Amino acid sequence: MTFKRFTGDTAAMLLIDHQVGTMGWVKSLPFEEMKRNALMLAKTARILKMPVVLTSSMEEYAQGPLLSELAEILPDEFSARMKRLGIVNAMDDPNFAEAVRATGRRKLILAGVTNDVCTVYPALTLVSQGYEVQVIADAGGSPSSMGDDMALRRMERGGVTLSSTNQVIAELAGDWSTPEGTAIVQEVVMPALQG
Repeated sequence: MTFKRFTGDTAAMLLIDHQVGTMGWVKSLPFEEMKRNALMLAKTARILKMPVVLTSSMEEYAQGPLLSELAEILPDEFSARMKRLGIVNAMDDPNFAEAVRATGRRKLILAGVTNDVCTVYPALTLVSQGYEVQVIADAGGSPSSMGDDMALRRMERGGVTLSSTNQVIAELAGDWSTPEGTAIVQEVVMPALQG
């Protein structure tokens, strides 16, 4: 395998079901850490002007609304989010699948809640369709540590690259001295380290 860096010019970001209710079901990672990481990804994507696709499932039910901060960080993407009516694999939703294709990108950064349901299936589907997929494991989680471990193992065996929030942000930035790199340090990295 040859390493080819994901950049803001080559990758798109998919944020799946970062909903307050669903996130509350996660026990494999603290809520605030998972939330911070998801918002760091969203801010990085905004700074790099990356295509972002947001989706939610059954917002009117126990899953609840998407994180309100996502509306502040990515207002257009939030307004255009794909509201699924219970479809587990987001790629089985024709609107979401079309939104992913419409990004025109073959490198995808994916984070979802929960990893063992909402992340694993679209990640494996996308790999089977020829996309390069990085799943950001610490911007999602599962109701149990074992469930999370099984999902991460299954994805990795299926050809998904597993990564972390800090790792993918550094990869996307590539150079902290560029205007975008400097903005990421000041607006994303430093506030997270201080908070």
